[in-house]
Amino acid sequence: MTCRFLFLILGFFLVILAYSRGENETLVLLDNLAIKETHSMFFRSLKERGYSLTFKLADDANLVLSKYGEFLYDHLIIFAPTVEEFGGALSVDAITEFIDGGGNVLVAGSSMSGDILRELASECGFEIDEEGAAVIDHLNYDASDSGKHTLVVPDAENLIDGPVIVGSKNIPPLLYQGTGLIADEDNPLVLHLLTASSSAYSYIPDQPIKEYPHAVGKNTLLIAALQARNNARVVFSGSLFFFSDEAFTSRVQKAHGGKLYEVSGNQQVATAISQWVLKENGVLRVKSVNHHKQGEKLPPPSYTIMDTVVFTLELERKTSQGWVPHDADDVQLEFVRIDPFVRTKLIRKKPGEYEAVFKIPDVYGVYQFKVDYNRIGYTSLYSSTQVSVRPLEHTQYERFISSAYPYYASAFSMMFGVFIFSIVFLHYKDEPKSKHD
Repeated sequence: MTCRFLFLILGFFLVILAYSRGENETLVLLDNLAIKETHSMFFRSLKERGYSLTFKLADDANLVLSKYGEFLYDHLIIFAPTVEEFGGALSVDAITEFIDGGGNVLVAGSSMSGDILRELASECGFEIDEEGAAVIDHLNYDASDSGKHTLVVPDAENLIDGPVIVGSKNIPPLLYQGTGLIADEDNPLVLHLLTASSSAYSYIPDQPIKEYPHAVGKNTLLIAALQARNNARVVFSGSLFFFSDEAFTSRVQKAHGGKLYEVSGNQQVATAISQWVLKENGVLRVKSVNHHKQGEKLPPPSYTIMDTVVFTLELERKTSQGWVPHDADDVQLEFVRIDPFVRTKLIRKKPGEYEAVFKIPDVYGVYQFKVDYNRIGYTSLYSSTQVSVRPLEHTQYERFISSAYPYYASAFSMMFGVFIFSIVFLHYKDEPKSKHD
């Protein structure tokens, strides 16, 4: 009786804990609390968009991401580039488990990024340059640079071709000061959000170059992202400065005769990236799926080979105003048994509603209506509906097949010949022979 009572109390506590946690709970880990002030514009924009931010030091002894099998936060922001070891129960394994559970992570490093961030980046398909290394560009650096050419000015054209992730490219140049990243080219889930110019490289500024740099030219990533197969999102920036108030409000002018801009494009890009990684943008869902025979309205218990099928699909996209129809012209449908028997384009009938009309192949079995939609910046969308396809019943086959007419003729001619032979055989009588024969 006592054990049952304890289990009831524990269950009640878990329910209260689940309902007490609000939406968009975000844990922000900092090197020091001064970062709250130096990056106040970025954090203010998150609060204005409805995020509940919990600020803690990255080495806090009480850090924890989950309790009783439930995650306490929806998102994790790590603005602690120099941390050597996370505090409490937080570790690289805990963060990867958080990502596997669908959590989203934004990480900003610097030239002094510690080993713990390198290990975390490696788990996500990135590689951070060694400690002390910075991105250097002797052609595209800001006029206010200290002389090491590490305050580089990448153009908006260096951003990925994905407005849903980085917003419009019609913005001033960006300011970047930090280390370089490289990504695993064999990893199809990694996205190159911002690359350096072709004249840039990543190396320790105060040392002569005696070996090939970690990253050179456009292979040098400034900001990279990962969208996992469970649609969890991770963004790694090699620069904490990129998200700072100073970067948001500074003038930008390339040292070699560049045009002067009163403010950089950092704030627009940082806001767009934060909206993407925190799943405000680029989230798709299936609203409804329907299929039926042509001329009918309800799906049948099973289809028959050679039936004409009508398949309809409704898609929605998440926006700041709520869910709206997702309007696209590149959605495909596959009719699959083991391999696709039919692959066809879904025709847009109206915004968010798509339709395909096709004939079922002359092969019976168990099939699937399958939609697998993967586009840069959007969550992976997968829909599968299983149906049965049976052969024709004996009453549904054609009575006479035109290609079989010669066989029909031969059969009837044989029957006619046997009929004539039978008549002749039955009525033919031999005449009696005479005695003289």
